[in-house]
Amino acid sequence: MAKVYATGRRKTAIAKVWLENGSGKLTINDQSIDQWLGGLEAIKKRVMQPLEVSKQETSVDIIVKTLGSGYSAQADAVRHGISRALVAYDEQFRAVLKPFGLLTRDARSVERKKYGRKKARKSTQFSKR
Repeated sequence: MAKVYATGRRKTAIAKVWLENGSGKLTINDQSIDQWLGGLEAIKKRVMQPLEVSKQETSVDIIVKTLGSGYSAQADAVRHGISRALVAYDEQFRAVLKPFGLLTRDARSVERKKYGRKKARKSTQFSKR
């Protein structure tokens, strides 16, 4: 099958994912997942979850470009993008990935700062006198 493209998002991070038949090679920003994340095993496991659930670790090659936000949000964006690419690759993966919540875009993002406040909700210290 030809290359399949999907986009994953989380907070302000975006992951552009290309998926094709292959041997299980995962390249993120022209690096292996070990170079990209270093010793962050929990985040690596989160990135690999869609491949483990669908049992495709050794049958597809994935190339990812990420931008925006930090490592954790980028990793979740990659996870979302891989899940969407797998569904575009083969519609049968939807039934496997959906129960794990891998196709749902996590819509939580930083709340905007309001005027007269120190942060979004933090106020100045109350003074009785």
